[in-house]
Amino acid sequence: MTCSQRAKQIFDEEIEELRKLGATIGPEFDQAVEMIYFCKGKLVVMGIGKTGIMGHKIASSLASTGTSAVFVNAAEAVHGDLGMIDSIDIVMLVSNSGASNEILNVIDPVRKLGCPIIAMTGDKSSRLAKEADLVLSIHVDKEACPLGLAPTTSTTATTLLGDALMVCLMEKRKFRAENFAVYHPGGALGRKLLGRVQNFMTTDVPHVSVAASFREVVREMSDKHLGMTMVYDGNRCVGIITDGDLRRAIQKFDDLHITAQDIMTSTFKHIDKEALLTDALAIMDQYNITTLAVTEKPKTEEIIGIISIHHIIDFN
Repeated sequence: MTCSQRAKQIFDEEIEELRKLGATIGPEFDQAVEMIYFCKGKLVVMGIGKTGIMGHKIASSLASTGTSAVFVNAAEAVHGDLGMIDSIDIVMLVSNSGASNEILNVIDPVRKLGCPIIAMTGDKSSRLAKEADLVLSIHVDKEACPLGLAPTTSTTATTLLGDALMVCLMEKRKFRAENFAVYHPGGALGRKLLGRVQNFMTTDVPHVSVAASFREVVREMSDKHLGMTMVYDGNRCVGIITDGDLRRAIQKFDDLHITAQDIMTSTFKHIDKEALLTDALAIMDQYNITTLAVTEKPKTEEIIGIISIHHIIDFN
């Protein structure tokens, strides 16, 4: 067997274990999400070793997506870092075996602080699981490591369960791209979201006249690759046609010898060129649309560009 074949086998083995783990997720996961969502303090994730590295990743991902979270190394906790924890916090102890001394040593001190404990462990019969208020399983039947010693599948399971927590909490908090920008001002996407519409819009505005045929509308939209076109009556913009309008026209009209005026929407959303991309995203999200006409304040009727969701997200 070649190394590439072995690599594919390892992928298959880990994926199969993750599928089995996913099938076991139940009400305890809902409870964990609710606990963390309504927590008046922060989520303190604690771990040690390889699993601790995964715990650090979980805390970082949660913190960057709207959930107040920090990571505390379990070994350092009993040497002063417990001072980072408040009584209103929730502590999530991450240990595949549930028997690491460093993890077990923090249980009593955390209890004295009055914090509820969530255990993320691969052994529901472990001391950690028994002493926790809530248990999230990361159990896998076998590691990808042929010796069954090096954490492989179990650390993947830990990361995946953490990702599931993060996404569910993001959705529950209605965390949006504009929020992402605030938490990621140093990242490429974060910097871009704090940019101005005028710097990312296209000035090559798709446009047809009110008398344009259905074929002409489709051609203009195909050529400009924005999934829409503005509709003009002389020099005045009077409407918009989107992909959705085209689909509805095909369903509504038996004879497609129709004009742009027959299928356009006379009202459309627009945004000032000086607005932030976060503002554009907020409007798109509110109205479930993917493009906005850009105007030059105060001449709100003069379309000077188009900003698309792809202009914003495709930041590479």
